[in-house]
Amino acid sequence: MGKAISMVSLFFLLIFLVRAQRAAAETTTDFIFQGFKGKESEIQLAGDSTITPNGLLRLTDRDSALAGTAFYHKPVRLLNSNSTVVSFSTSFVFVIIHSSSNNGGFGFTFTLSPTPNRRDAESAQYLGLLNERNDGDPRNHVFAVEFDTVQGFKDDTNRIGNHIGLNFNSLSSEVQEPVAYYNTDGKKEEFQLASGEPIQVYLDYDGPTKTLNLTVYPTRLGSKPTTPLISQHVPKLLEIVQEEMFVGFTAATGKDKSSAHYVMGWSFSDRPVAAAAATLNLSELPPPPTNKAKKRGDNGKVIALIVALTTVISIMLVLSLIFMIYKRRLQQEEILEDWEIDHPHRFRYRDLYEATDGFKENRVVGNGGFGTVYRGSIESSSSSDQIAVKKITPNSMQGVREFVAEIESLGRLRHKNLVNLQGWCKHGNDLLLIYDYVPNGCLDSLLYSKPRRSGAVLSWNARFQIAKGVAAGLLYLHEEWEKIVIHRDVKPSNVLIDEDMNPRLGDFGLARLYERGSLSHTNVVVGTIGYMAPELTRNGNSSSASDVFAFGVLLLEIVSGRKPTDSGSFFLGDWVMELRASGEILGAVDPRLGSGYDEEEARLALAVGLLCCHRKMEYRPAMGMVQRYLNRDEDVPEIEEYSGSSRSDFRLKCGGDVSSFDRASGSSLTRISSSSFISAR
Repeated sequence: MGKAISMVSLFFLLIFLVRAQRAAAETTTDFIFQGFKGKESEIQLAGDSTITPNGLLRLTDRDSALAGTAFYHKPVRLLNSNSTVVSFSTSFVFVIIHSSSNNGGFGFTFTLSPTPNRRDAESAQYLGLLNERNDGDPRNHVFAVEFDTVQGFKDDTNRIGNHIGLNFNSLSSEVQEPVAYYNTDGKKEEFQLASGEPIQVYLDYDGPTKTLNLTVYPTRLGSKPTTPLISQHVPKLLEIVQEEMFVGFTAATGKDKSSAHYVMGWSFSDRPVAAAAATLNLSELPPPPTNKAKKRGDNGKVIALIVALTTVISIMLVLSLIFMIYKRRLQQEEILEDWEIDHPHRFRYRDLYEATDGFKENRVVGNGGFGTVYRGSIESSSSSDQIAVKKITPNSMQGVREFVAEIESLGRLRHKNLVNLQGWCKHGNDLLLIYDYVPNGCLDSLLYSKPRRSGAVLSWNARFQIAKGVAAGLLYLHEEWEKIVIHRDVKPSNVLIDEDMNPRLGDFGLARLYERGSLSHTNVVVGTIGYMAPELTRNGNSSSASDVFAFGVLLLEIVSGRKPTDSGSFFLGDWVMELRASGEILGAVDPRLGSGYDEEEARLALAVGLLCCHRKMEYRPAMGMVQRYLNRDEDVPEIEEYSGSSRSDFRLKCGGDVSSFDRASGSSLTRISSSSFISAR
């Protein structure tokens, strides 16, 4: 009998525990609203509040002296069995749009209230929560986080405000902070509540520690800041919270200040902070309201007309002022530099940023001495044009000089064998040059890098046509354009190859322009080791003859597939000359070609190359004659007095061995003083 009684007692105990567990579960509140469409039965609305057809919870519109409230329809139990406030958390996204005729007001609150009916609450600075008579009364039992857009509570000033406050039974905030968030560097970034953009709020209260954390930030940031704006110990909350409380929002406008207040989404949980309120999916929220001015009848039309007339008059005054300044500058001969006048095609930085996907690394197609080159795509209404964007290295004086030099020299040049400069851009410290995109890369890559990677060797026909194209480009620079252009850095890495295997000479950062009949006065050695004429090492004076020398070395390199120098005493011109003297000049032809080349053209190209890179500049032909040789319109003369090499001349000039320079033979020497830069222009 005793055992039967024990079993019955155990049964009733189990029933009691199950019911107690269910009761505890029923006291927990969790909800999430990804918009409020179809949720009308779960939100208790009063005053001006409503749910719009697209699912936004609108607390007030922009009419004057309004108040609106919206509370969750069921009460929340925020006191536990120990009569302490339980942990809770909430998150919501809101938008405030002020009226076009004022700076907006007054704001809204997130509120804990013993009742969802705030019948006696007033508008304006009381935010639809309290009134003049009960403000500060401890019997209110309301806690509010106010998002206030008007300063001056109870002082009749109604100044513009932008702050967040923690309020206990009163609209006077015990804790107040300007609206801001902490960026990734730990610095405060302030922003406006009434900006018309979506703003997200996270509020977490930890019951055991009585700590409240509040974070607010524009949703465009994408992620929640790690540091809260407010982190406050709030033991006073225990004096506020009753056994059952309602959670929701209140908002208000004033007589002469008004804003529309919207909530786009809302979640809440009274579980421990570790199990915070569900995260809102921003992509599933209804779209924010459009920030359009509210029509206000004839007054609005009058205001709009006044604004329009004021704007027109202001523009006219500004244009008149600009014209007067420009006229005065012309009179004082303070005019723009030549390169700015002659080359007005300035690209917008935003277009270039989008064209290169933000200058990503996978868009890099090359690195020059003073910058990086990116491939880009400019979209137009009818097509997509490929471009190459050269971004000059920041804080480089030589890079700035190259930027101006490229625009001044290349900007007005037009030839099928020259790279076409489309325009330029200056944005802050960023200097950018925009060219046609040349898809096959540089000649240096086709001669050396590509065969190593894929085994594909540049054919003889392509090599000979490239040589003739480069010659045509240099002829245009030296003899056919209105001024003489000395390139000063002719080498394979500065020759780009287009889709039809035609060469385009580029990189005019070291180029110099001269009036016809004038002489070079520069005295600084610039160029690339192996391609520099001997006279440059003696006096630094560049000329068309020094370009011809570099072309001769380039021509020998195209035929032989060998670099002009190595780490020892090798010099390409000397080597080819020795083969010619022994009657084995075709031994200089790139062995990777096998028998796949024209012997007559190879002999011609090697002879022209040797003549062009003759150590004495008076023996070198002009580019017009070089082109006639390559086209077989003239016979190549015998090469005389070739003994000695440019390497020995360079050794005498620099004093000692030049092997250290040879190892860097692919880089340019660019020690240019500002005086030499100016004097050459």
